[in-house]
Amino acid sequence: MAENTAVAEVKDKPVARNLSGDRRYVGTKETIAYVVYDISASFNINKYQDIFITDIVQIGLRFQTIVTFVIGIWDIINDIFLAAIVDRTRTRFGKFKPWLVAYAGPGILLSFFYWLMPVFFANTGPYNMTKLVAYMIFNLISNLMGSVNSIAKTGMLSTITPNIIERTRLITQANLFSGFVEKGPEILMGLLIDMVNHGVIKIKMPTLYVTAGMFTATMSGVMALYFALVAKERVLQNTEKPSILDGFKSILKNKPLLILTLDEFLGAFGLGSGLNYYYINVLGFASMSTVVGIPGAIVSPVSYAFVTKARERFSTRALWIFSGHLSDALMLVVFAIGSINQNYKKLSVMIPAFMIRETLWMTVWGIRSVIPEELRNESIDYGEWKNGYRTEGVTGVAKQLAKKLVGTLGGTIKAFILSRIGYKEGAGYGNQSAKTEYLLFMMSTFLPTVTGCFGLFAKIFYPLDAKTREVMYRELQERRQSVIQEMNAINNSIVVEDNGDNN
Repeated sequence: MAENTAVAEVKDKPVARNLSGDRRYVGTKETIAYVVYDISASFNINKYQDIFITDIVQIGLRFQTIVTFVIGIWDIINDIFLAAIVDRTRTRFGKFKPWLVAYAGPGILLSFFYWLMPVFFANTGPYNMTKLVAYMIFNLISNLMGSVNSIAKTGMLSTITPNIIERTRLITQANLFSGFVEKGPEILMGLLIDMVNHGVIKIKMPTLYVTAGMFTATMSGVMALYFALVAKERVLQNTEKPSILDGFKSILKNKPLLILTLDEFLGAFGLGSGLNYYYINVLGFASMSTVVGIPGAIVSPVSYAFVTKARERFSTRALWIFSGHLSDALMLVVFAIGSINQNYKKLSVMIPAFMIRETLWMTVWGIRSVIPEELRNESIDYGEWKNGYRTEGVTGVAKQLAKKLVGTLGGTIKAFILSRIGYKEGAGYGNQSAKTEYLLFMMSTFLPTVTGCFGLFAKIFYPLDAKTREVMYRELQERRQSVIQEMNAINNSIVVEDNGDNN
């Protein structure tokens, strides 16, 4: 009877925990570094980049269209070759760590140039040739280096531990704790923009952007470098380097990756201007996102407590669909409210509308944050299971490739649409036409929701169920253990030979 009870208890345990055991690979110091790295990715004022480039640096919208298209194509081309290079990297420090360390210094310098553009090109018009050429060159270099960093980051986070339960724990902790810090700069920046716009603070807007941009770039770079120096890679790589052709063949055999890629591709058709143009130019309230997010800020940390229970009760597919598209459904309600009696111009109406939408969305924020990360790591593990080697670089790029291709077109169209609806660069709050104001509202609520719903269809066909996942991780564990035993046997034979020679 006791034996049967024990068997039942084992069966009731989550599959991943039963396979991975309770061993923890990542210590406290490295866990803190992991959380800090997650913070670094969002510790910036990039939320206001569109306004910075259009209204502060004053890059003409027509030229932005050209830059978006050229950089999009450049990004797709260099991603393919850079991923293959990273996948073939083998050093005593690891496969990804050297790239993360090497990027840190130049990455900060590039950020400095970006935020100093209002100083370098003061009093120049939207189509000043020197400024436009410099902006194009900056984007080419920045994109190249950023691609290397992004590929290495994806690989590093997937190899930091072979224990999938610990990996989920790290992702959850990073998203939970970083949420209390990472949004600080953009919240403060929104408040400062409002104070400058309404004359509360007597400084020029370019000065505000330059100061805030330089500060956040420095802090973010230092935090990323700390993680790169502390983190370790623990998932074994095949000593034989996969060829470029092998890397791309591995993609075609990876069903979960193909579904994720299709989802990114279809989801990338979502077009819109972003809420900043509407908040700043129509409502005159850059802190709108902060104010409407106050209740959500309380709800979102609590939402992480339900992740484990939700994963036990519902399938990964169902959670992925629900958490990914709840926001779109709620945004349609906001659009309907704003379209009645010109409510989109009224803070008294739009603040409650956006606040309720944001709060309801934050109830699934924990699931929305953890599930996509786990799916990405799971697709990398699936590739190792099917092919016998890991191609984190190519896998990560493949997932983003289709999205970037469509996103390039979408970004080009965005700048084009802004110019066609009569948006005036640098005009500021209250200086757009009534028609342009409503179209900015529609472009930030209705348009991205309707055009972004295509991603729903791919999610329905995600192939990994609980049974397949159990088989996959059990066989991977056996393979990795076999490799370790072989390596130990080789090392022991070398030691024996050395001792024999010495004797």
